[in-house]
Amino acid sequence: MKAAVVTFPGSNCDRDLAVAFERAGWDVVRVWHKDTALPEGVDVVGVPGGFSFGDYLRCGAIAAQSPIGAAVKAHAARGGYVLGICNGFQVLTEMQLLPGALMRNAGLKFVCRMLTLRVATADSAFTAGYGKGQEITVPVAHHDGNYTIGADGLKQLQDQDRIAFTYADNPNGSVADIAGILSENRRVLGMMPHPERVVDPLQGGTDGAVLFKALLGGLALA
Repeated sequence: MKAAVVTFPGSNCDRDLAVAFERAGWDVVRVWHKDTALPEGVDVVGVPGGFSFGDYLRCGAIAAQSPIGAAVKAHAARGGYVLGICNGFQVLTEMQLLPGALMRNAGLKFVCRMLTLRVATADSAFTAGYGKGQEITVPVAHHDGNYTIGADGLKQLQDQDRIAFTYADNPNGSVADIAGILSENRRVLGMMPHPERVVDPLQGGTDGAVLFKALLGGLALA
């Protein structure tokens, strides 16, 4: 199974994401933001964290308009999988692959620490390795992670079981403690915490490795 990891100017978690995929058994290819097409045979696209284009205009707004953006959206439209982490989550909302927006943290401060997440649904290829309600420890590092969506949009996420992760202790003011959400077809996941930073015991935990392994196993059986 093949994973493509996109790099934008200002990305700083792209190598971490590539390593996390590789450790789980994925064949990983790297993609530059000026590329106009994804490599053949890509199963999942990883959009990494960082500060793409310096977070000018809005976080992720310029990256969403990069040449590779059209290829990522086309990949999602034909049923391909996409994983956006932190800045990558911001990019996916700007691409309108996921609803809502990531706003400035409610406390107006950069947040960087380990946090407890609750798995809100195990009904997706990304979260199938966890149990619903399971608590996992994953780090966050963001200044604009306050997930915001209107009442109707929130109800739709809840009714369709599309909230993937919630914060046990909300660090940024996100509505309904949301830390990650799924697309309608459940093949696009955006999340602010960094699972790619907890895939090795030397990093302080391996709770994030489960996500990458479960996705590989699920796609291999599909």
